[in-house]
Amino acid sequence: MRSRALRLTFGAVALITIGAAAFLLIRSERQIGHLGASVRAFDHRAREAIDALADARAAQHAYVAAGQGAPFWMSRVSATTDAATAALKALRQSANPWTHTALDEATATTTQFTTIDQRVRDYLQSDQPLMAADVIFTEGGDAAATASRQVETARQAEHQKADLDAAAIRKQQAMIAGGAAALVGIIVLLLIPVPRAKVARAKTGTHTSLALSTPVSAVAPVAPASLRTQNTMFKAAAELATEFGRVRDLDELRRILGRAAEVMDASGLMVWIGSTRGGDLRPVLAHGYSADMIARMPPVPRSADNAAASAYRTGALQIVLSHPGGRSGAVVAPILSADGCIGALSAELRGGGETSDGIQALASICAAHLAGVLATAPAERIEPQAATS
Repeated sequence: MRSRALRLTFGAVALITIGAAAFLLIRSERQIGHLGASVRAFDHRAREAIDALADARAAQHAYVAAGQGAPFWMSRVSATTDAATAALKALRQSANPWTHTALDEATATTTQFTTIDQRVRDYLQSDQPLMAADVIFTEGGDAAATASRQVETARQAEHQKADLDAAAIRKQQAMIAGGAAALVGIIVLLLIPVPRAKVARAKTGTHTSLALSTPVSAVAPVAPASLRTQNTMFKAAAELATEFGRVRDLDELRRILGRAAEVMDASGLMVWIGSTRGGDLRPVLAHGYSADMIARMPPVPRSADNAAASAYRTGALQIVLSHPGGRSGAVVAPILSADGCIGALSAELRGGGETSDGIQALASICAAHLAGVLATAPAERIEPQAATS
């Protein structure tokens, strides 16, 4: 990319992306911190409620203990029961809906304990200590213990909800970081200076389908015939990348080839497939060529003296220059898989577009996506297909 303004624009976009991602990550970390603080506060109040219920239960047992003053312990039970009720009320105000049921049950059980305590006091006032002791050690003890278990259930539910919320935030963080890294990585790749690819010159009388074009190591400067601005080309490349990711069959792949030809202003596109072992190239997909023309094209050996074979051998982009008033120019991009080069994508261009950096980059991007689509499909299972423009 040689445009200084475009480089600065992409650099600014990368910085904005990094800044936005950092802001969102910091904000999400604060949300996780708030979740942790809320859970700790809930735990503190829950333990206050459980301790108050335990104290009320123990103080109630002292009603019938020998040598203890019942009036003192009655006031203690009232105080601890009120503390437990206040703690439960505060818990419900700060709790999430998951815990409301357990807290409501704990509040009802605490109220039931207060009712039981009043019955015990009535028995004591009636001078019936045995009846009071029976109620204390059965109904009163069970009510206090049940309320404590219900508060503990609410505490565990609060922890589970906080863990789920934190996991969702972590997932969002991963998506933000991954998306920002992918966008910045693409921008960095676009900004990296790339040496000019080898340019191929066709022999006299050869066909411009690139099957018989001879690569050469040097080329005279030719003014690029840019048909679109770099911004438009970048947007089109992004749209094509999205469409390649949604390909489900060969018909959709041929439609995308037609869209790529339109963006590059190419009169024809040809997908040549060989193998990582160096098998002969065969045309398997095309746009802008008739089916008869494709059927007449012979396989191209890997050692052939032409642009398609050169891209197949070297894994480097090849260019065929146009001649004024004569043959059209072309670009050949290698189709590279994880195991090596499996073919080439050739584009026959109008108006000198073969020297445009944007068109060369777009051809390379299309070839890269074709590698992902075709690498798992053996060439011998793909029937030669043509799509006319």
